[in-house]
Amino acid sequence: MSAVCTALPPLRGSAEHEGKLADFIWFRTGGPAEWLVRPADVRDLSVFMAGLDPETPVLPVGVGSNLIVRDGGVPGVVVRLPKAMAKVSVEPGTKGLWRVRAGAAAMGISVASAARDAGIAGLEFLRGIPGTVGGAVRMNAGAYGRDASDILVEATIVLRDGRIETWAAKELGYSYRHSLLPRGAVVVEALFEGVPGEPAAIGAEMDRIAAEREASQPLRSRTGGSTFKNPPFDKAWRLIDEAGCRGLRRGDAQVSEKHCNFLLNLGSATSADIEALGEEVRAAVKAKSGIELEWEIQRVGVVK
Repeated sequence: MSAVCTALPPLRGSAEHEGKLADFIWFRTGGPAEWLVRPADVRDLSVFMAGLDPETPVLPVGVGSNLIVRDGGVPGVVVRLPKAMAKVSVEPGTKGLWRVRAGAAAMGISVASAARDAGIAGLEFLRGIPGTVGGAVRMNAGAYGRDASDILVEATIVLRDGRIETWAAKELGYSYRHSLLPRGAVVVEALFEGVPGEPAAIGAEMDRIAAEREASQPLRSRTGGSTFKNPPFDKAWRLIDEAGCRGLRRGDAQVSEKHCNFLLNLGSATSADIEALGEEVRAAVKAKSGIELEWEIQRVGVVK
């Protein structure tokens, strides 16, 4: 990986050269970030971004639950928000509704749990999303029939030039697993809205979602979540299974036997192995059904 950024602006947080991403990316594969930056807070990130060379790429990363980092690493700056930016609070909304304000580093389960404790229904599905709020807002994450766009009121972002702005949900141009957030922008906070509900009923629904995920998905494996987007009127897993790819292997990369829209690292797979296996699956599905699956997992960095 050739250097793109030789000097960084002042930062109260930390900046690690050749920061290891495989230490926390769910697949546990891939090369380092040229710079792994952890800002102290929103203002620190804003000042840092404003002073950063405009040509330096910026990639925000949460817990890496839906990410393939290629083996050659990620040029430029990878921003990972600290735990201090994972706070969750509840506040009144309008027309008898209630809202949950969450830092972008908060996990979906933390937001769903805060909503349950406050008697706010409609956010239970976040229990089934294993990533952070920032990632959910950016990619319009969803599960169990609901998407982030269904409950989002607004998101606060730090733009690539350092400006801090709050965008209403409608400004994000949401579609299936996609938003129009500008490249290099970092989500730092989100405001969600739900309806009054009984904590016991909300908790029961969250428990149902957790049990269903445990039964149907390889949660205890090195994986990256749902690999491909569901095409219109069909399920990616069904097409993959029909194409004979359940359990397919390339080295230590494997299509999960439990849920074949999940790819696994059985131990020593490289990111190249995982991505090549995904392309093999796409080709098999195309040959069998004529449908071209689209990647849902984000693939970043340089091929080694």
